Amino acid sequence: MTHYTETIRRWATDTRRCGSLSDADGTGEVGLGAGEAGRRLAVRFALRVKEGAVEEIRFQVFGCGFTIAACAAAAELAEGHSLEEVRAITPAWVDALLEGLPSERSYCAELAVEALQAAVAGALGGTSAVQATLHPPGDEGPRGSAEDATYRALMAGATPGHIPPEDRHLFACALAAGAREPWGTAAALGLSGGELSALVRTCFPGVDPGLLPSTGPRAHKRPPEPNDDVRALILSHVPRDEGGVEIPASGWLARILAARSAHPGHLWSAMGLFERPELSAAIRRLLPSLAAANHKGMRWKRFLFKQVCELQGSVLCKSPDCGLCSDYALCFAPETDGSP
Repeated sequence: MTHYTETIRRWATDTRRCGSLSDADGTGEVGLGAGEAGRRLAVRFALRVKEGAVEEIRFQVFGCGFTIAACAAAAELAEGHSLEEVRAITPAWVDALLEGLPSERSYCAELAVEALQAAVAGALGGTSAVQATLHPPGDEGPRGSAEDATYRALMAGATPGHIPPEDRHLFACALAAGAREPWGTAAALGLSGGELSALVRTCFPGVDPGLLPSTGPRAHKRPPEPNDDVRALILSHVPRDEGGVEIPASGWLARILAARSAHPGHLWSAMGLFERPELSAAIRRLLPSLAAANHKGMRWKRFLFKQVCELQGSVLCKSPDCGLCSDYALCFAPETDGSP
């Protein structure tokens, strides 16, 4: 996931229009229905209208920093404008003011605009509150499969006795995912050419190197740029042997995790794995101190970026208790129910 830009940080900490508004002429809510607290994002906008224009606007957010930023931007776009002008505000306007939300966070602008438009509808219709409905993007399923030709070719080769089968599966999934992308396998996985060759020689001896293209049809372009701080964080957890040398499989996994965390969607899916629990199991095996740090079982990409944010002295999550936050389901997911 792309980290918070300076523009998004600025809007996320803009508290000028936060709070409630007594005697509002229109109130719009998303995700505040009965029984939804702790399960869905939630936003409330309240408007005071004078002579057909938004004289004052306030918002309340129960969610992440991206949602707070989107609501602050939406409020900025609305205040001082006629209700008809506010009705024209779209998520694209909010995204433009924020100078671009990460692709996996585009729904935050949609959430803000849905609640704002519900408030406008309440003001126009003379009702105290209008409940809007937003359907958050569903979790994507696995991108990898046992039927993938690259995966099958890798797993059909010789099996080195010193490499656990679960590690061969892990790296076969990642290699197959990288081979499907247009920049070349090494670049897709954040590995040098030498590191990729060592991984293949160790885990899949005898495999034809041509199975994993070193370049692709768009070799002049680069894959999504990994976050340097996330990469440094993960590499700090790579175990070493008695001589101070990195354990090879752990180092490969660390670099691959950093590279794939820059892709949209869930990290386990970007890794090409078949099921969510496989990622946590791999981290427990090869990066045990990182697994221990995520002792509450937060989704891995959320955890990594949250750690980096806190190390930089920024805390954009506004909830003092994860269990009470309506963003909970986005940060945590069961490992055993088969859901993505």
